[in-house]
Amino acid sequence: MPSNKLTIKEIEHSKPKDKPYKLSDGGGLYLLINPKGSMYWRWKYRIQGREKLLAIGVYPDVSLKEAREVMHEARKRLDQGIDPSLTKKLQALAPGADTFKAVALEWIERHLKNKSASHYARTVGYLERDVFPFLGARPVGAIKPPELIPIIDRIQKRVVRDSHLRTLQVIGQILRYAIATGRREDADPTPSLKGLFPPKEAATHFPAITDPVEVGRLMRAISHYSGNMITKAALELSSIVMMRPGALIRAEWGEIDFDAATWTIEAERMKNPMQVKKANREEDRHIIPLPAQALAILQGLLPLTGHSCYVFLSPAIRSKKHGEYHKPMSAETVNKAVQRMGFAGEMTGHGFRSMASTLLNDARRPDGSRMWDSDAIERQLSHKDRNQIRSAYNRGQYLDERRRMLQWWADYLDRLKEGGKVIPIRASVTA
Repeated sequence: MPSNKLTIKEIEHSKPKDKPYKLSDGGGLYLLINPKGSMYWRWKYRIQGREKLLAIGVYPDVSLKEAREVMHEARKRLDQGIDPSLTKKLQALAPGADTFKAVALEWIERHLKNKSASHYARTVGYLERDVFPFLGARPVGAIKPPELIPIIDRIQKRVVRDSHLRTLQVIGQILRYAIATGRREDADPTPSLKGLFPPKEAATHFPAITDPVEVGRLMRAISHYSGNMITKAALELSSIVMMRPGALIRAEWGEIDFDAATWTIEAERMKNPMQVKKANREEDRHIIPLPAQALAILQGLLPLTGHSCYVFLSPAIRSKKHGEYHKPMSAETVNKAVQRMGFAGEMTGHGFRSMASTLLNDARRPDGSRMWDSDAIERQLSHKDRNQIRSAYNRGQYLDERRRMLQWWADYLDRLKEGGKVIPIRASVTA
């Protein structure tokens, strides 16, 4: 059988064309040939369900054999759950053996290589975004507590959850590693700083509107929202599908099946990816049946964001030298839109889940019986059942009931939005 592998002869005989094109070597490795004749090795791979590219180098500076060797080494890292692109980026940032950044990279290589891909990426993100720009070039042995305070303070003011404390913990682990390797003499100062940065309330109750009359007012405000069209669509879909804001704004077009009217989210994108023992198992996926209104919202977004992998594409598109990449909108976009509509303190992006859960649990038939099984509601919310045996039995259940439930819920929201006579949710309505 003929080989699909590239040969030196093919590369040497390739000519530039009007548009960039690729010569594939198999396994995701290819040579990108630009109109001006420059040639770049790229490796396409997937991690956590997302497609990414690793820039390997320029041909002929990097030969075919060398490009294959780099790809094989990167694949080994990928098999360990480590993102090769992040590793390369961090290696390029290391300025010296005794700087905080250099010590941090050693610590990452030693202590994070066996962690999950999500944990690895999250920890590296804290350092790259919030710590390296301020401490990266500092000698690790000279870092004093006052230098850490503004770093943690900035994070605390910017984020909703306790990312500031996690970042402080990571800094402490790196400083203790520096002590253990003889590059720092002073003790780790991070424990003395924890009192300055108390954790945010663990049991946060997100404001939510649950009165049907007020829900109707909210839905009318969303209908007349005059801001960004993608943000408006995120608000509309949030009210219907009961998803966590973080999962909703990272929706990818590849997850949407218009024919089956479903949205399937892999385990890695849900709330607790660290709890998933084996990724991509069928039973770990969260399948969301899409009512007609949700499908219409998504169809309306296709002309706006269909060129990207993300449904809710951020307006901030950053260009790179060889093409561009997209990112989803910020997790705070929905919250800020709710505030701009005048519902600050009454409603949040997360509150749409509480709104739907409360009203669906309250819904009754004329005989007083529940309209919807509480387990179906919990499954739609993607809540874990603490009873593991019961959870395993119920995991794949209720899809048909959830489909009926979400269509009923979307229709009910439409009736409230119309502003007519509001029928109490316990009154005579049928599924």
